[in-house]
Amino acid sequence: MNIALDGQYAVITGASSGLGYAMAKALLEKGATVALSARPGEKLDNAVETLVQNGLDAYALPMDVCNEDSIIEAVSWIREEWKRIDLLVNNAALMMHRIYPDFLTSPKPFYEIHPDVFRKIVDTNLTGYFLVARGFIPMMIERNKGRIVNISTSNSTMNRFAPYGPSRAGSEALSNIMAAELNKFGIMVNLLLPGGAVNTGGILNDMNQELPFTLLSPEIMADPIVFLASSLADGITGERIIANEFNDWLKRKAIHQ
Repeated sequence: MNIALDGQYAVITGASSGLGYAMAKALLEKGATVALSARPGEKLDNAVETLVQNGLDAYALPMDVCNEDSIIEAVSWIREEWKRIDLLVNNAALMMHRIYPDFLTSPKPFYEIHPDVFRKIVDTNLTGYFLVARGFIPMMIERNKGRIVNISTSNSTMNRFAPYGPSRAGSEALSNIMAAELNKFGIMVNLLLPGGAVNTGGILNDMNQELPFTLLSPEIMADPIVFLASSLADGITGERIIANEFNDWLKRKAIHQ
């Protein structure tokens, strides 16, 4: 994509690996300044160090999306250091394999899931989106300008795996509400999903041979997130964009890159 994002400031949650890291790298390579957010630790530090060593303007932003105090600290850092945020990408998620490693081969019915597990996934995948957006939106409202991209999943996944699926369905409903309520402030909110299972660690490597489909690369998100951060996406809000159908979506919208 022939797009330059110099002078744009973005925060991406869940960015130490997988989809978040791929999106951060794509934005950085177009000139954006990006804060990679995740829980503090070596994984986040190593991810940012790799990008910085390649000459990219990346920063580590430790944050637990389930912890309001942690979010307040992250927002304060952005406000003090950057004074602004142009793009927030809500991506942090707790995947099913973290709780049930064999969820594909031996799925549990919803009534056998422990309530603590259900709450933990919903707290990360739905409430986390709310808390992080709630923290950063005031900076956007002050400028009457901003963009939010909420990462989601396919409709089939929403209706198959509890509690992951319901948590993602809830985040889509929340995203639609955000788009409607923030439009008057010039803040655009869109949904972005890969369009299939992605090789991010969410599906364990030792299960890959058993899968009846090919896993997508995390880089499938690169072009759509760069587009949504750019001036080409001015005025576009309330959309649900499927990454592996992105070119077809552009054609339907008569958008020329």
